Parts: sequence; structure tokens; C-alpha cells
Amino acid sequence: MKSILFEQTGKPADILNVTDVAIPEPGPNEVRIRVVASPINPSDIMFVQNLYGIRPQLPSGAGFEGMGVVDAVGEGVQMRTGVRVSFTGVGTWAEYAIAHQRSLIPVPDAMTDEVAAQLFVNPFTAYAMVKDSGVAEGGWLMLTAAGSAFGKMVIQLCAMRGIKTIGTVRRNDLNDELKTLGLTEVINTETDDLTARVKQITGGAGVSCVLDAVGGHTASQALTCLGKGGTMLVYGLLSGQDPTISVGLMIFRELTIKGFWLTDWMRRVDSATRQEVAQNVISLLSSGAIQLPVEATYSLDQITEAVAHADRPGRWGKILIKP
Repeated sequence: MKSILFEQTGKPADILNVTDVAIPEPGPNEVRIRVVASPINPSDIMFVQNLYGIRPQLPSGAGFEGMGVVDAVGEGVQMRTGVRVSFTGVGTWAEYAIAHQRSLIPVPDAMTDEVAAQLFVNPFTAYAMVKDSGVAEGGWLMLTAAGSAFGKMVIQLCAMRGIKTIGTVRRNDLNDELKTLGLTEVINTETDDLTARVKQITGGAGVSCVLDAVGGHTASQALTCLGKGGTMLVYGLLSGQDPTISVGLMIFRELTIKGFWLTDWMRRVDSATRQEVAQNVISLLSSGAIQLPVEATYSLDQITEAVAHADRPGRWGKILIKP
């Protein structure tokens, strides 16, 4: 079978290779999945560069998330073959992948393959972070990199909950789309004074929570946009630069900065909460209430073009790999 492997860490376009390997066999509590589609997420790119919380064991497969059809099951697995599932694991950019049965989510017939391939990472993170933000109906939440697939998910969730949102962008070509999805206000960090605009928009009160994926100067400025007792949840570092933190600001506004990693969140919350999130996410995606657009699809043989496209600024949808 074909699988995307890398033998050293570095820039994905330079080190990822299509390799012929034996079809894997599932062990106890594992299933083998014939992969239909898998997205390229920022976490995948960070993993390949050895910048993620999970370190690759070289040589390593790539891709954390996907959807497909259960092809074989190991000892102790009750699920039958032929079931469409969304799943997580290491090495989803391949024709076949192995996953633990606990990582499987059966996919309803109403959900397309393209949506099911994106079921876990962005939707679960967005739902969990909006929940953890503590922002009530009528309150203000700000998110950086609002034009990302994750940002669009947050915007739609907040609109459904009556939470007002401010999104930062560096280009204006997606502004109309973001407003259509429910974004209350958009701020271009290249042309606008972020702090001044947020102060103007919120009547001087600031926002209750910031979801930051950028870091660097943007995160430093976003911190100044928090109101008294506000919280910044950090889940990414797209700029590759750490923000500068004003200790005085944190003290006198009683601000909180917290990291967010879905892997740890899933371990931390109880099974009832995990089930609640799963049911809500599946319901929203199956009904079409939340949209997850796809911009382009590539084959495994086109992996270099795929990761280059995923890294291109101004994307409006997710990049998928279809074996």
C-alpha cells in the first residue's frame, strides 16, 4: 500500500515521501481502516517539523485525522467491518491506517466523506474552547486568524449561542464570507489599530475572552483587548514567535492566560462531557448547521503540492488528501 512517511523532521514539502509498505494488521482493541479522506491540519505540519506536543518516532507516518471504512478488526473489538468511521491516529495519510477502537466515531449516513474527514480536530477543539471560554450570551469573544477553518467553526458556534465575535485578519478578501457566517466585527491587523478598534467596538469594556492561534505581536496586542478578569486561551503559534506579555496589565486587569490542547482536554474531562461534545458536533455537522468547506483535494502522490497549498495564505477551505 501507499503511505506518506518521513525519516527526518523538517519542512513538509522537502521531507515527505510516498512509500510502498505492507498493509498493517490490527492488534488487540485496534481496527484497520481503508482511508477515504484525510485533512491537512496545522497540527500535522507541526508534527512533521517536530514542533508538536507528540514527537515523531522516526521513520514516521503523517496525518492525525481521517475517515474511512473499517476493513479488519483485532481481538476484543465489537465493531463490524464495513462501517464508515471518523478516526484519529498517527499515519492517516495512507491507503490503510490502524486506529484504537476508542478513537472511532461512527459516521451517520447524512454526513459526507469530506465533512467526516474533518470531524474531530477542528470541530471538537472549537466546541471545547467556546465552552471553556465562559463567554455568556451577549458577551464578546475575540479570535485571531478568523479566516482559518477553525476560526469559521468558532464564528458559527458563537452565532448560534448569541455570543458576539470580533475576528482578526491580515487580508480583506474573506471579510464578506466571515460576516455571512456570523462574525460581528472584523479587524485587519495590517491596517487597523487592534486595541483602539476593540475599545471602540465594545464601548471601552474590552472582550471577555480571546482565542489566539497566532502568537507574536498579534497575541501581545490581543491581550490588551481583554476586559477586567478576561482570559486568553492559546492554542497555536502560527507566527512562530512568542508574544510579549505585560505583567502590569495582567496584574491590574486580573487577566488569565491558558494553553489549550485538545488531547489533554479530552483526557481531562469526564466521559459524559466527551459524549455531549461528540453528539453536538455530529448533530451540527450532519444537519448542515455548521459548514466545513473544502478548497481542494490531492492524491498521496501529490503530497508535495498538497502541503504547499495548505500553507498558502488566503485559503477559504480545508485541503484534503484522498488516497
